[in-house]
Amino acid sequence: MSKQKIALNCDMGESFGSWSMGQDEQVMEWIDKANIACGFHAGDPHIMNRTVQLASDYCVEIGAHPSYQDLLGFGRRSIPHTPSQITELVLYQVGSLQAFCRYHQTSLNYIKPHGALYNDMMKDMDIFRAVVQAAACFRLPLMVLASGDNQRYLDIADNDDVPLLFEAFADRRYQDDGTLTPRDWPNAVLSDETEILAQVRQLANEGSVTTASGNKLAIEADTLCVHGDNPSSIELIERIWHTLNAE
Repeated sequence: MSKQKIALNCDMGESFGSWSMGQDEQVMEWIDKANIACGFHAGDPHIMNRTVQLASDYCVEIGAHPSYQDLLGFGRRSIPHTPSQITELVLYQVGSLQAFCRYHQTSLNYIKPHGALYNDMMKDMDIFRAVVQAAACFRLPLMVLASGDNQRYLDIADNDDVPLLFEAFADRRYQDDGTLTPRDWPNAVLSDETEILAQVRQLANEGSVTTASGNKLAIEADTLCVHGDNPSSIELIERIWHTLNAE
């Protein structure tokens, strides 16, 4: 199998007010796509503005990173909504980020839901359809979790002419059904650099991951999610970049 070209994406703009999170400027030179928080789980108008400018300066594609309205829980708690309410909250957040993109004379390129909204979208087809409808309004691609069965998501998105970007994770353990191991389970997050880089190479070279049970699961990913929360993670992202771009 030929090596896949996989873009790197990272969650950005997750500071809020005087509270700082992430190493956005240090990460930006190593990634292709910046998922920018839209104020519901993190970020505020000033942070959004600065992060859009930063991404534009580095010629990094800008994605909206909407979530449930949950600053206290960092968007990691599921909050019941009707499908129409899901569409509305995504429209609200994406529209606000699009305004900052226009202000900086740059483009919004895709949507990637955050946290619990992302997970709920992948499990509940009504929620997925609701997010797709918002993406269709902006005529933007939607980033979703790559799994062993991408077709059911493609079928729904095709109805609204919404392209899908399939995402894999460098540092998360997979289950046999293609879902990510829940964060509160043991060994859900890979912490060993050797293990992380091995998963990156397997995704790029073989189009697969090794699951928690030791099985090999085929995954075709367009993009790989990395995290830049601290100085050591920046060094890891640089190594991942070199791993993906090695001849």
